[in-house]
Amino acid sequence: MSDFDSDEEMLFLATIVEAEEQEQEYKRKHKMWVHEINTKRHIFGEHHHLFPDLLRDQKKFFKYFRMSPEKFYELLELVKNDIEKMDTTFRRAIPPEERLSICLRFLATGDTFITIAFSYRVGEKSVRRIIYETCEAIWKNLSPIYMSPPNQEQWQKIEEGFRTRWNFPNCVGSIDGKYVVINKPYHSGSLYFNYKKMCSLVLMAVVDAECKFIMVDVGGYGKNSDGSIFANSNFGERLREEKLDFPNDKSLPGTEEPMPHVIVGDEAFPLHKNLMRPYPGNALLNNEGNKIFNYRLSRARNTSEDAFGILSKRFRVYQRRLEMKPIYVNKIVRATCCLHNFLKSDSPRLLAEVIEDEKNTTVSEHGALQNLRNVGGAFAGISYATREKFRDYFLSPNGSVEWQNRVVREGRRYN
Repeated sequence: MSDFDSDEEMLFLATIVEAEEQEQEYKRKHKMWVHEINTKRHIFGEHHHLFPDLLRDQKKFFKYFRMSPEKFYELLELVKNDIEKMDTTFRRAIPPEERLSICLRFLATGDTFITIAFSYRVGEKSVRRIIYETCEAIWKNLSPIYMSPPNQEQWQKIEEGFRTRWNFPNCVGSIDGKYVVINKPYHSGSLYFNYKKMCSLVLMAVVDAECKFIMVDVGGYGKNSDGSIFANSNFGERLREEKLDFPNDKSLPGTEEPMPHVIVGDEAFPLHKNLMRPYPGNALLNNEGNKIFNYRLSRARNTSEDAFGILSKRFRVYQRRLEMKPIYVNKIVRATCCLHNFLKSDSPRLLAEVIEDEKNTTVSEHGALQNLRNVGGAFAGISYATREKFRDYFLSPNGSVEWQNRVVREGRRYN
């Protein structure tokens, strides 16, 4: 063998050795390290030592997760494929059941990520990632089932609910909006500041007669002017462009004139042929008819208020500001609204008991859901005539209810 060949072999071997040393150094620096506390997760982690006991006590399980064991496993089947991870060389993956447990516990309590991390013996970054990924999976798999955009037949079914339960025919939803209070994002200036000087996103929701969310729209900036909040929302745009696929106009029971289908809202929203709001205070003086209209509208509108009330009490993540980036707030809100619909008929008695038990619990001064101010402003398609026709119908023998005059004369809430 020539000296040239020998030198070439030596160079080749040296290159291999150097490459191996570099690879070992890279692995040493980038090794997936697990804290000693978290290595005992399978023994002391909350999911492993508490979850089996909770399964043996229906009420405790419900209080912990805000749902029954049956609903937990039904939900797990729906999202399992999207949250399951593969084991790696460095460590075993956290199984889907435990991932769902971590996410639901966060939504149920609103505890900080570090608190959840300590109790489940999982890294804080892992907890964040698990919660966001699971919320995304919940929205992906539940929204087509529990919050798909209604077609005309489904709108008609919603109308039947408002007509029979709340005595408001041709009503196909109740709209409400909330500021979702968040931490100020970096480099955002005043973009997210609302009129209360809090950082927030805007949540708009339309609710059916059973207090279920029909559609939700998250993302308007808190600093948006009053008039632009609704106009720039997804729902506002679709209403203006007549893309909500409402059924054709139909007459109110006992009448012949076709009337539009409408959404009802409070005084924060604009008046439109398909959106009814109450008469303002200066139109109520010595006008019992307007007061009766406001009372009838408020009965139907209360479904959206009740929906938000149930949402914030079931998921106590809304009892304090959401300390995450806006993109993740969106995931949390959409997932909880889907879960609200998914769980609407799940153990209502237990939910009432849990809410009663926790009603005196101290929470942050500013919860995450705050009322909107006026979001109306100028809105094309304003229709006083439509509101007046509904008012006249509620005063007629065909449309009145026997208790409305008494309620209004007793001075109960009607606007």
